Amino acid sequence: MTTLKKQAISGLFWTFTQQFSVQAINVIVGIVLARILAPSVFGLIGMLAVFIAVGTSLMDSGMTSSLIRTTRADQKDYSTVFFVNLIFSVIFYLIIFLCGPLIAKFYHQPILSPVVRVYSLAFIIRAFVAVQTTKLTKEMRFKEQMLMQIPSTIIGGLVGVVLAYQGFGVWSLVTMNLLQSLIFTIQHWLFSGWVPSLLIDKSKFKYHFHFGYKLTFSGLIDTIYSNIYKIVIGKYFSATELGYFTQAQSLQMLPVTNISIALSKVTYPMFAALKNDDIKLRNAYRKLLHQVAFIVAPLMAIAIVLAKPLFIFALTAKWLPAVPYFQILCITGVLYPYHAYNLNILNVKGRSDLYLKLEIIKKAFITVGVAVSIFYGIYGLLIFQVISSIFAFIVNTWYSGKFINYPGYKQIIEVTPIILIAGSVGLMTFLLNKYFISDRYFPNIVIILLLTSIYLILYFFLSKIFRISALQELKLLILKQ
Repeated sequence: MTTLKKQAISGLFWTFTQQFSVQAINVIVGIVLARILAPSVFGLIGMLAVFIAVGTSLMDSGMTSSLIRTTRADQKDYSTVFFVNLIFSVIFYLIIFLCGPLIAKFYHQPILSPVVRVYSLAFIIRAFVAVQTTKLTKEMRFKEQMLMQIPSTIIGGLVGVVLAYQGFGVWSLVTMNLLQSLIFTIQHWLFSGWVPSLLIDKSKFKYHFHFGYKLTFSGLIDTIYSNIYKIVIGKYFSATELGYFTQAQSLQMLPVTNISIALSKVTYPMFAALKNDDIKLRNAYRKLLHQVAFIVAPLMAIAIVLAKPLFIFALTAKWLPAVPYFQILCITGVLYPYHAYNLNILNVKGRSDLYLKLEIIKKAFITVGVAVSIFYGIYGLLIFQVISSIFAFIVNTWYSGKFINYPGYKQIIEVTPIILIAGSVGLMTFLLNKYFISDRYFPNIVIILLLTSIYLILYFFLSKIFRISALQELKLLILKQ
């Protein structure tokens, strides 16, 4: 086994361990907070999501991605990017601080002015750790990242829950986020083994900024439009409705983003190492595509079936209005990971200009769609979100597929058997739940465990019968690790 392959397998193991251990903690904390706090509190944070995401994008400037793809990055590279990120984060924080009253006025929520000013301090805190995290990722040191992420998540979560019980409302969420960022940053400075030198190299800055600014504009566009539904709902509907949407989206994206982030951390540096060998790059991407489909498709299918008992059991009945939002959003979850992986191909090929072009095309489509669908209420927006996800997949694969000779239609054909099996088992489980299992006779936790067990047994059985290659590859991956 080659060194790169060994690193990838080890990286996958530790990254998945990190993602799912951290998210297991976050899920527990989130459930407790959702039981304590009103949906409107989560709606307030949802209103700030776009500003937080834009700040994160600007702080990075795309230059950390440039560090990963740079074959021989040295101390000058890392130090230059570190101080540039820090400068950008301070500038953006000052802008947000001054705009606090305008944000509050836009949403008609006076409390948002002080909240956004405090919450945005996370930009500066995170700027102190961005390069350390990037260096660990480039070196595939995912075990160290896991050991630093978990303590910050636990401590921040506990403090957030205590404050929520004490009646601090939205400030409990703000404090939790800041504390998690601060503890995470402190640990990196103590244990990552890297500190910056006091320098900004002009030539290094030009090199990384030339690649990164295109990604930054792409990221800004993507960030704004990823949150456009929250902006529109927060502006034209109530904070409570936005709270329902935010919670539904968070739960729907929980498994998808964790799988995507875990795989992206490993695959981006791996793809970068293979960028000059299109055949190996295509084979690596193809295996990734199959594995993601094999994991994500059944997760989304069973989530749709179990939405109602899951929400009642985990969040209580006060969150039931979010169930249909959640079920519609789960459809988009199947395609979500493929957007990121196809765009990664463009990044490792150094085509950040094409990346930007694609973002403009997709967002122009979304602008028109949102303007039309808003007249049909929240459900119109949700259904259009599914349509835009399909459109984005087509556009992304059209270009990236050309670089590795793996067009979108081939990708769809190869994962169709997996999606059909996941959907068919989901339908069988739904009918079983509707006609034979009822919450009048069984507690919600029993329904969740029973139907999940039945689904998984049928899914793996049919996957084996139809010889789905991803099942065997997943088994070998686990055994090798």
